[in-house]
Amino acid sequence: MKTVRMGRTGLKVSEICLGTMTFAYQCDEKTSFSIMNKAHEHGVYFIDTADVYPVPPSVETAGRTEEIVGRWLKGQRDRFVLATKCRMKVGPGANDEGLSRRHILKACDDSLRRLQTDYIDLYQPHSFDAETPIEETMRALDDLVSQGKVRYLGCSNFPAWRVALALGVSAAEGLARFDCVQPRYNLLFRDIEAELLPLCRDQGIGVIAYNPLAGGFLTGRYQTLEAPPADQTRFSIGKTGELYRERYWQQAQLEGVQELQRFLQPRGKSILQVAIAWVLAQPGMTSAIVGASKPEQLDASLASVNVALDAEEMEMCNRAWYHLPRPMAPRV
Repeated sequence: MKTVRMGRTGLKVSEICLGTMTFAYQCDEKTSFSIMNKAHEHGVYFIDTADVYPVPPSVETAGRTEEIVGRWLKGQRDRFVLATKCRMKVGPGANDEGLSRRHILKACDDSLRRLQTDYIDLYQPHSFDAETPIEETMRALDDLVSQGKVRYLGCSNFPAWRVALALGVSAAEGLARFDCVQPRYNLLFRDIEAELLPLCRDQGIGVIAYNPLAGGFLTGRYQTLEAPPADQTRFSIGKTGELYRERYWQQAQLEGVQELQRFLQPRGKSILQVAIAWVLAQPGMTSAIVGASKPEQLDASLASVNVALDAEEMEMCNRAWYHLPRPMAPRV
């Protein structure tokens, strides 16, 4: 397991980051502990969670994942780099979501309590909030850094122009800035290559990619587009399942995956490991977030760090994206 600097900062993280959105719904606490134990045994010391987890998100279950992570980390907190997020609705009130000063400060304190720690290594807005001025958001986040509750700032699901706007505000007002982004990125979704990745490389911003396996679509498990399995997979759990089917449950994506599988099989390489290795090989990439609902699922995922791709394999990986149909822009 390699250690990688997060962007321009001095913070070093493992190239695989353990995602925890399955904890407390798809897997119970005992299984969650086993997953974290296995990841740690293989050199993973970077853990990502969020106050709204587990998925599918709901006000009733929000925070349960952080509680499990906090109980596991007790007594060994300093060995790990811990990331969490705020923004999504975590309570019934009008101010129980968003990136207002009020919500950010409360959300951070709530996460610290659930995680049983007095600091968060990387704190990230989970998505942008169009109703709150970016100046208000960045000042609140800067206060958390000044107070020692947060070490570094990042953001997730921000388009490039919003990241650039936030960087400008931080520079103009002398505030802590975003040093990391967490976007969706995989062989079947590469939109961030147009603007976000060039911005990050130019500004020294780390990139932690989530969904490197497209919610499991790039494991090779699915061979048809019949109804997804009834067991708890990313494609079948509540509103999250609807979202993932909209993203990937399409014939063109399925054919791209099958073509890549046929190419890799005689080479003795699994599409799962190649998909993660491809993400890690991209310029400017810091880490890939990998999750599991059973500890044995990590065996193949973690082995991807030892997979090297030659030029022909990289070209075939690129075909999976380049051959997908592009939606027509609406006429104005």
